[in-house]
Amino acid sequence: MIDFRQELNDAQYEAVTYNDGPSLVIAGAGSGKTRVLTYKIAYLLENGYEPWTLLALTFTNKAAREMKERIATQVGANRAHYLWMGTFHSIFGSILRREAAHIGFTSSYTIYDEDNTKSLIRSILKELQLDEKVYKPGAVIHRISTAKNHLITAAEYGASPDIYASDCASRMPALREVYARYANRCKQANALDFDDMLLYTYLLFRGHPDVLEKYRQQFRYVLVDEYQDTNYAQHQIIVQLAGEHRHICVVGDDAQSIYSFRGAEIGNILGFTKTFPEARLFKLEQNYRSTQSIVDAANSLIEKNTQQIRKTLFSQLPKGEAIEVVNAASDKDEANIVALRTKRLMRSMGLNYGHVAVLYRTNAQSRSFEETFRKTGIPYRIYGGTSFYQRKEIKDAIAYFRLTVNPSDEEALKRIINFPARGIGSTTVAKLVQAANAHGRSVWDVVCAPDAYGLSLTSGTLSKLRNFKEMITSFIELSLTADAAETVLQIIKRSGLMNEAMADKTEEGFSRQENLKELANAVSDFVDRNREEGNERVALTDYLAEVALLTDQDTDQDPQAEKVTLMTVHAAKGLEFDVVFVVGLEEGLFPSNMVGENMREMEEERRLLYVAMTRAKQVCTLSWAKMRYRYGNMEYQSPSRFLNDIDPRFLSRQESTGRSRQDAPAGRFGNRFGNRFGGRIDSRPTPSPPPTGNRRLVSIPQSDPAAPSSAASSPYPDLVVGSIIEHNRFGIGKVEAIEDSGDNCKATIRFVNAGVKTLLLRYAKLQILK
Repeated sequence: MIDFRQELNDAQYEAVTYNDGPSLVIAGAGSGKTRVLTYKIAYLLENGYEPWTLLALTFTNKAAREMKERIATQVGANRAHYLWMGTFHSIFGSILRREAAHIGFTSSYTIYDEDNTKSLIRSILKELQLDEKVYKPGAVIHRISTAKNHLITAAEYGASPDIYASDCASRMPALREVYARYANRCKQANALDFDDMLLYTYLLFRGHPDVLEKYRQQFRYVLVDEYQDTNYAQHQIIVQLAGEHRHICVVGDDAQSIYSFRGAEIGNILGFTKTFPEARLFKLEQNYRSTQSIVDAANSLIEKNTQQIRKTLFSQLPKGEAIEVVNAASDKDEANIVALRTKRLMRSMGLNYGHVAVLYRTNAQSRSFEETFRKTGIPYRIYGGTSFYQRKEIKDAIAYFRLTVNPSDEEALKRIINFPARGIGSTTVAKLVQAANAHGRSVWDVVCAPDAYGLSLTSGTLSKLRNFKEMITSFIELSLTADAAETVLQIIKRSGLMNEAMADKTEEGFSRQENLKELANAVSDFVDRNREEGNERVALTDYLAEVALLTDQDTDQDPQAEKVTLMTVHAAKGLEFDVVFVVGLEEGLFPSNMVGENMREMEEERRLLYVAMTRAKQVCTLSWAKMRYRYGNMEYQSPSRFLNDIDPRFLSRQESTGRSRQDAPAGRFGNRFGNRFGGRIDSRPTPSPPPTGNRRLVSIPQSDPAAPSSAASSPYPDLVVGSIIEHNRFGIGKVEAIEDSGDNCKATIRFVNAGVKTLLLRYAKLQILK
């Protein structure tokens, strides 16, 4: 027998032992949610329930496996084996196999994965002669998936005037026919996709009350994990199963509802007591993970949300240090600060790199940290994703760059000759390669003059090859005169890579856009850095030489070594680290510029930051950059409004100089916020702030190449050895030496975070502080 009173705190004990009706357990971050679920199941097994009468639904196989293993240690492996515990899809898939005949399938149905679905959708688009540039397969699949997750069948979809009007507005009026044909083809193939497993379970129970009653009788108790992440379909099926006996317990945290882009409905958990009016509400508010300072700061942030079930977390761990808010000069300075602080904390706290995480809002932000960590020797891993330079859209773009610099690069040409799709198929490419090999020439030579190499192609294919040749030729000509930054911007735009990403309205499409923009930022940073170091002409070939070294380092030389974890906040949910850096806390980035002023979406962004902060056990640092590259241009940034949502008592503001100021006034993050209690916050880039006090902006324009170079033309006569300056990318530094004059004048500066740099001053952007 388990001594539940001994094993659980008071709140956990009440939630576990209540068995008189529906219950909603609101489990705050680090409060022992999994512990409550496992002990709840063990309690039921010790109080008259057989394991096969319990249905426990989770979101991942890993969560189900770990929970079953914990239960096995409490009640024995044999009893735990017979639990109906697993993901929504695995459990409902098992039910559908048993009852397949009722929905027009056989029990041997197959399950279509994403590739199968995409392949079938593409076939249907081709049959209907629909342009894939308009009916993007990813966008089509997303729209059909959304319909299924709202329990809308193909027939209902086609009959809805409102849905048809929405499809017309999206320039996809034939979508209802695509959905209908897709549903029919799946049925003909005796196949279900992942969304069908929810849709057909609901339809099975709705259309066959006797089947529903059978499973209600079998599942005497229904338990659901992470209820805040359920979508409409999952919620409705749960109501079908538990709606009669009312023995249901759901566990979750509305403050950690961050997956609306996947269809999660926060209303399911917020409205649970309306669905089950007699439900008891239990709150788990003791945090076992974080210091009290981190918990207090997170509480003060999330209390600003209006849509929530209010609770106040507390911790009995030591108070700990206040959360540091670091104002970096730029995104590069931010990465340098994180690297330096990581090394310092490893020494002072006796930790290893595996105890540290860097969390960001978008995947694209990993690039600056990857590059800085490589240079400073900090091992890292990308959690739940791939290294920046290994992402498909980045590889595609770099293939264009390589072909521009070297048209004879066969592998680059084959990669992008038909991407984005331009009607040059694999058969044509095979003919080009064969002709090139037969004549001992490059494939590019054959592309430029197919007739000269005896290539027999249709007039349409010849026209497409000619257009491709002209595009690449224009890139080559541009690269001979323009710098790498301008060349890259034009290639990304004119190749169709950005349009391809923008046409995909899914989260993945948005991520590809951000990655391409970040690639442009990387090249602009490379150009600016080289100019400041005295390299006048920074061509695309120079950048490719550097990026080749970066991609060469992407191979993990020691997969077993402890590494700093780089990940998006979404990927971090459910994890914990001793040290957490939450970076990029700027308007337009976190919160995302995709949100606008929509209150519902803004509150989810705030919950996202709450999740990020509560991943930290001992140290949490929040950072933002005054300046950041935005699609190749350096722009001023405003600090995130969320920084003003956190009670200043729990913060220590840290300048990139290393100076700190604790208990700063409420308006400490800049006066661009207006009324922080409701005034509109402008998320647009702000202009350069005017000089104040002894800070004076030194405007250093690029010189006219034809103008004579002389010391008299120097725009910075006050800059002397010993001056303290702030650089727009490297942050605070001290001038150690000045040499030459006029256009050739250089300054050697020791930066607090970036080390020693020698800069050509006519290209540098400096503020003299003193």
